[in-house]
Amino acid sequence: MIDILKLFVALATGYLLGSLNTAVIVGKIYGKDIRSHGSNSGGLTNTLRVLGKSAAVFVLAGDILKGIIACYIGLFLGVYFYSGEAKDCVSLLAAGAGAVIGHNWPLYFGFKGGKGALTAVAVLFMVNWVMALVCLVFFVIIVALTRYVSLGTICATLLFAAISFIPVFGNTFYFYLFACLMSVMTIFRHTGNIKRLLLGKESKLIL
Repeated sequence: MIDILKLFVALATGYLLGSLNTAVIVGKIYGKDIRSHGSNSGGLTNTLRVLGKSAAVFVLAGDILKGIIACYIGLFLGVYFYSGEAKDCVSLLAAGAGAVIGHNWPLYFGFKGGKGALTAVAVLFMVNWVMALVCLVFFVIIVALTRYVSLGTICATLLFAAISFIPVFGNTFYFYLFACLMSVMTIFRHTGNIKRLLLGKESKLIL
C-alpha cells in the first residue's frame, strides 16, 4: 500500500513539475503567449522562432531541468520492482512519465503545452543513459539524412521502445510499459507536424 502511494506521489509530482511549461512562462515574461504565435507550440523551437536565442536558452534549460528533478524525486521515493535479475525503479519511471505528460498537457496552462521532446530526452537519459545515447545517435542520423526533426524524434523513441525489450539491458515489464507510453505520446504529439511537412505547410526543422 505504501509503495502504491509513493508511485502516485511520483507520478503526480512529475506531472506538476512538467506542467511548469518553460516556453509559456518565458513567453509571458516577454509579453507573448507563445502558443498563439509561429507554430502555436509551447516548445523550444517555437520559442527560438518567435522570441529569439536568449529566450530559447531559458526554455532549453528549464525543459531539461524539470525532467531531471522529477526523476531524482522518483529515485528518492525508491519503489523498485524485481523480475529475476532485472530491476527497475518504478517510481523513477512514474515520475519521468509524469513530467513528460505534464509538459504536453500542463495543468497550469489549460492543458495546452509543447511536444515534450527535451523533457523526454532528459528523462530517458535518467532512466537508462546507454539506451538514450543510442537513440540520440539514431535521431541525429535521421535528421541529417531527412532534415525532419519530428521524424527523427518519432523514430528515436520507437527505437527506444524496441531496444527496451533486449534482455541485455535487464529491464522489467514496467520499463516496457514506460517505453511504449513514451513512444505513443511522441507519435501522437508529432504526427501533426509530419502531416504539415508533407503538405509543405511547415518548415522541416521543428520539434
